[in-house]
Amino acid sequence: MRASVPATVLGLLLLLTGCTGNGGEVTGQTQQTPSGSASSPSPSSSPSTSSTSPGAVESAPELPPSSPPATSRSLAPEEQIALNQNLIDAAWENDVAEASRLIESGADVNYEDETQQSAFLIAASEGYLELLELTLSNGADVHALDSFNGTALIRAAERGHADVVRRLLETDVDVNHVNNLGWTALNEAIIFGDGSPRYVETVQLLVDDGADVRSPSQGDGLTPLQQATSLGFEEVAAVLRTAVEQ
Repeated sequence: MRASVPATVLGLLLLLTGCTGNGGEVTGQTQQTPSGSASSPSPSSSPSTSSTSPGAVESAPELPPSSPPATSRSLAPEEQIALNQNLIDAAWENDVAEASRLIESGADVNYEDETQQSAFLIAASEGYLELLELTLSNGADVHALDSFNGTALIRAAERGHADVVRRLLETDVDVNHVNNLGWTALNEAIIFGDGSPRYVETVQLLVDDGADVRSPSQGDGLTPLQQATSLGFEEVAAVLRTAVEQ
């Protein structure tokens, strides 16, 4: 008959052969700790991979590459020239979407070609209000001059583009600038106009903004009222007569 082993001796044997107790060193086997215990590293506490089974390694999730900060790329001279000329072409076509794309790519809204045309000046003379807004919002120089030493305002007034004239008068453009022909915007709205309602409106806008209605022009020595009267533009003359009498 085998003698029974006292419980205390059995416990000591188990201790020596397998485990030394809480927090002790494990000999001959991997220490198993309950999930969530203090000795068990949490998945977020270590960037290294954890072993799940012999020979299997779980890779850390790949992070997407970070985007570099947006910077303006320097353009080669030939690229800049091409962008600028393409902007001029888009302006003549009144292609606002293409003009916007070119400006975003680096085209200069103040670039003037060999005929001293810029996208801004073209928008004014052709009455392209949306294109004009695009150039203004991208730094167009409202004091830019064309080959006649004329402003965008003079060009718009000559064509009777009242809506463009109105928008330009919201800037600090000089309403009384004189071009190399001796004309102001008011003079050109009269002598190159036809007295129709759009020219009457243009003249009214210029007068309301402080255009000089009394001085003789450098071009022909006539006052704006005398010019309108000589051309038979009665409605334009009426606007000017009222302004002179005030």
